[in-house]
Amino acid sequence: MANDLVIRGGTVIDGSGRSRFRADVGIRQGRISQIGRIRERGAAEVDAEGHFVAPGFIDGHTHLDAQVGWDPLGTCPSLHGVTTVVTGNCGFSVAPCRESEKEWVFRSLERAEDIPRAALMAGVDWKWETFPDYLDWLDRIPKGINYSSYIGHSALRTYVMGERAFEEAASDDHLEAMVRELRAALSAGAMGFTTSRSRAHATADDRPVASRLAEWSEVEHLVGVLDHAGPGVFELANETHTDPGERREFYGRLRDLAVASGRPVTFLIGEAPDMPGTIRDSLALIDETWALGGRMYGEVHVRQFSSVVGFKSNLPFDKLPVWRDFRSQPIETQRVQLADLAVRARLVEATRDADYGVARGPEARAPRYDQLLVLDTPLGPHRTVADVAAERRCDPLEAMIDLSLEADLDLFFMQPIANIDLESALGLMRHPRTVVAASDSGAHVSQLIDSSIPTFLLGYWVRQREELDWEEAIRLLTFNPALFWGFRSRGLVTEGFAADLAIFDPEQIGPTLPTAAHDLPGQALRLKQGATGIRATVVNGQVLLHDGAHSGSYPGQLLRSGMTSGT
Repeated sequence: MANDLVIRGGTVIDGSGRSRFRADVGIRQGRISQIGRIRERGAAEVDAEGHFVAPGFIDGHTHLDAQVGWDPLGTCPSLHGVTTVVTGNCGFSVAPCRESEKEWVFRSLERAEDIPRAALMAGVDWKWETFPDYLDWLDRIPKGINYSSYIGHSALRTYVMGERAFEEAASDDHLEAMVRELRAALSAGAMGFTTSRSRAHATADDRPVASRLAEWSEVEHLVGVLDHAGPGVFELANETHTDPGERREFYGRLRDLAVASGRPVTFLIGEAPDMPGTIRDSLALIDETWALGGRMYGEVHVRQFSSVVGFKSNLPFDKLPVWRDFRSQPIETQRVQLADLAVRARLVEATRDADYGVARGPEARAPRYDQLLVLDTPLGPHRTVADVAAERRCDPLEAMIDLSLEADLDLFFMQPIANIDLESALGLMRHPRTVVAASDSGAHVSQLIDSSIPTFLLGYWVRQREELDWEEAIRLLTFNPALFWGFRSRGLVTEGFAADLAIFDPEQIGPTLPTAAHDLPGQALRLKQGATGIRATVVNGQVLLHDGAHSGSYPGQLLRSGMTSGT
């Protein structure tokens, strides 16, 4: 029987960590049917000469729960070779929720995850109430890549408690109702349960999101459901303590919960400047938990956690009165006025000793010019604004304005907000109990450009720095996350597995520079970033993208946890 698709003449890096080898890859009925020399022509073929053929990349930390409804292609992750995502992280899912009460879900998402209310209102055609309803909807709609989803604590609380979810602890009756909904979600194929304890997650009126009102005993009770209901991961945004003693107390509670529940526990590892020692303490917690019989993994980035700012998106100065008036004008007017020395002097003066307020998560914040990076190349190294100001012998803000004007205001800057030392990312990736998963794709849409994690990892750490070899890096993006999240037939190029593949030129793969677009529903702003060097992305045996162009097909599937046919 002829193959539906043949990837011909490439070099296979199969995801296992084993050495690469030359081979054709045949695909039939969505599965890898043959690896080796294939003489017969396939019904369709991709020329992979000079390219690596790897498993499709897996992104375990996204917030694409709503976006999939208006963006079936799954941008920007799909542009970077990602073929499978996990949504519903940090306690934020869009189900369970009655359509008449979607305001409560939007309240948690619009600031904490920077998902514009206008986009949510215009783009989400509400076709569900319960979490099983949501999964059925997700199963039905066209999608370019594979989706799986956690059930989020904030949505669960507001579904059961209504407005009181933002105000008080749950009663016994509330908790019993949450348990019922959680059990139903897990039975329907939810990947597990997520929550947020992080002070970074607040509503637009600066109140805690619903999950942060929960007592720890509530979290323990709900995680205990995972133990009794079968497969399920517990993911959380950790409590954020600047005091080392308070941090140790929290870590002790989390360790005990992991050991008692027996379920895998995972969280992002990030060290903000006001929380020194967090990386060290997090890794020690993970090792201690394993030593006691629990299972715990850190989700890690491949570079600094950074807020991205620029004249065509957001700037640190936007809330300052003088700047607020200036920034309310059309971008072309701003461009003209920035050339006026009197206007510029007034803008610069307004930033001196200014009160920038409190920034949460990756929101734009008071600039640190000695750390604010000029994003003029995709991979770096990047100069700081302070470096440029010193070279030009001018004020750092003047340098920032001049650089922006020289780039027609299309230039962006990156302000690292956690894991400030880029080299720390390498040690985190190499730890045996971490998984690369930190993109937040679908959230922080005007603040981050981290869908490019796979292409940055390959372009920077492998090709440019030569700190990782190709086999090791591909395993970090494929087999390791597939193993952790239980995608049993993905993450390897091997016969019988789902034909999810990323085919790329090792000499060219990398991210492009970001751009600003108003392409969300309601013309809301988001940052977009494409990739170079990817010949084709194959999902379930069909070409999704070829040389960056959409094939017109939407071969993605819903992957339900614990169900062999879906994973």
